[in-house]
Amino acid sequence: MGTLKNEYKSFLDDIEKNIKNKEDLEYVRERFASFLDVVLDQMDYIMDYKQEEMEQLEATQNKLTSQINQMQQVIDNIEKDIYADEGFDFEIVCPYCDYEFIIDVDENKTEVACPECQNIIELDWSGDVEEENGKGCSGDCHGCQGCDEDDDM
Repeated sequence: MGTLKNEYKSFLDDIEKNIKNKEDLEYVRERFASFLDVVLDQMDYIMDYKQEEMEQLEATQNKLTSQINQMQQVIDNIEKDIYADEGFDFEIVCPYCDYEFIIDVDENKTEVACPECQNIIELDWSGDVEEENGKGCSGDCHGCQGCDEDDDM
């Protein structure tokens, strides 16, 4: 607005220098002031309109940001469900002390120590009940009632 004020003052100074008739000078001043009022009113209207548009855009952006955040939470939960715990838990009952505990399935792991009694428990991830010598379970394990071939461990 500073530039506009400077231009307005320069305009008034210029017409005062060039218009010698006082009545004509007063007429031009009043007419120009009237014209300038219309121009400034239009500028105010445009500024108000643009301000409303900006506020609407900001409100829409805030709404979209909120929706994106909600969608991200859903995606994060889906990702956790699918990828976070890739390993599966496997429940083991120690044949020596009957202590129940859970380990992650790791087919490369062939034995695990019982956290309670520290005895080593052999793991067979194949699901086969028969041992290497061709015999099935002998039922000799402590707390064992014999293996049922239909059990999935």
